[in-house]
Amino acid sequence: MKIFVPLDSAAKALGADEVAAAIQIEAGNRGLDVTVVRNGSRGMVWLEPLVEIEIDGTRKAFGAVTAEDVPSLLDGTLESLGTVEDIPFFARQTRLTFARCGLIDPLSLAEYEAHGGLVGLKRALALSEEEIVTEVTNSGLRGRGGAGFPTGIKWDTVRKAVSARKYIVCNADEGDSGTFADRMLMEGDPFTLIEGMIIAGLATGATKGFVYIRSEYPDAIAVMEAAVRIGLKAGLLGTNVLGSGKAFDLEIRTGAGAYVCGEETSLLNSLEGKRGIVRAKPPLPALEGLFGKPTVVNNVLSLATVPVIMEKGAEFYAGFGLGRSKGTMPIQIAGNVRYGGLFETAFGMPLGELINDIAGGTASGRPVKAVQVGGPLGAYMPVSKFNTPFGYEEFDGQGGLIGHAGIVVFDDRADMLKMARFAMEFCAVESCGKCTPCRIGAVRGVETIDRIDAGDAGAVHLLTDLCDTMKDGSLCALGGFTPYPVMSALTHFPEDFARQKEAAE
Repeated sequence: MKIFVPLDSAAKALGADEVAAAIQIEAGNRGLDVTVVRNGSRGMVWLEPLVEIEIDGTRKAFGAVTAEDVPSLLDGTLESLGTVEDIPFFARQTRLTFARCGLIDPLSLAEYEAHGGLVGLKRALALSEEEIVTEVTNSGLRGRGGAGFPTGIKWDTVRKAVSARKYIVCNADEGDSGTFADRMLMEGDPFTLIEGMIIAGLATGATKGFVYIRSEYPDAIAVMEAAVRIGLKAGLLGTNVLGSGKAFDLEIRTGAGAYVCGEETSLLNSLEGKRGIVRAKPPLPALEGLFGKPTVVNNVLSLATVPVIMEKGAEFYAGFGLGRSKGTMPIQIAGNVRYGGLFETAFGMPLGELINDIAGGTASGRPVKAVQVGGPLGAYMPVSKFNTPFGYEEFDGQGGLIGHAGIVVFDDRADMLKMARFAMEFCAVESCGKCTPCRIGAVRGVETIDRIDAGDAGAVHLLTDLCDTMKDGSLCALGGFTPYPVMSALTHFPEDFARQKEAAE
């Protein structure tokens, strides 16, 4: 009998380690032949710890399991959820990037291969650099870290750059509120990220890679470091990748907690041992990046999606999605919702369907007031915008952005003036200080919103003007995108900015 207990951070926070220990003890006391496998998460956080029991090749799910439930779990009297694949939240997904997450032992290379791993890499090894880049370009894959820049174009720029040394850098500094997909994938299926980085190296001529992980992710760091060691020992990494004669080395680096290091040039400075501040562009990192060499900087999800593209082909992947938003997006649902977790689906699902149907509405049972999409710098979308399809251009047309696809839901008790103030305060605290619109503008933004809160209606015009300056003049997206949550709150929820004046009178 195999019993799967997630090692995912969310599951551990909800008691997964205690459940795994209780199973070992109880099984030992009963003399049962039980193997406990610490797998990744299936992404349904409200059911964590989600325990699965495999007997004769069939897995049945139980959740949320506590240590006290273990005797009845082993007795067979604990109510089962059936198979994970039959749970409605899971059944409606199109899992490509996360196909193996929660299904396998994250650190078993044999299980990874048994479930389709390394097929894409083996195909890539038989192709030229240009052919690999063409495949990625034709798939329509765009950067999953927020900017949505076409991955193939970035790779081709690095491929064509003339240099004796090139690098692949994975941005795993996942700092946006309501986002956890990068962490979940690194903890649950690390080899798919490693495979994607090797393919990126083959496509561009890079032989060295770095994964830059935020320090707040100790479990992800530990799993990735272990996966790299296993990969080196198995010949997946090193001087002779899968016996091909081609080289690719990989290092795991840990950040120091700066949100701005999620911006690619700040990240590169940090990797070089410098202060994490934004670099002016040009030159682009693709031409002068890490240590001044041509560098691909991609998000975890971008790189982890490449293996399935190489395995199944560009046409297969491009067959999903909407318009220029090709493929699937792992959407992270959080905040005041009944069913929070990761939901991977093709681009195009309306926002309202995601909130009301998939997420089940608010956990409080109260009406939804606003949904922030894209992290702390994302716009607040009102219910009137719920028919907006989940796509890059579609959200941009409504004054929003998809970003890293984190969704945070608020009910009708949310004070949107306070949320706008938080956005400005967040920017002020996290600014690297290099450019004036971000460094000074965010501080003045907090002061201006406080004036509005105190009843100064004239300060609304000042806030609008300040946001225009920050949007147009900031050196990076931290200052440039802070106006999105502020102005969307002001535009869609003006009553929360006007009522303070009425109260003062």
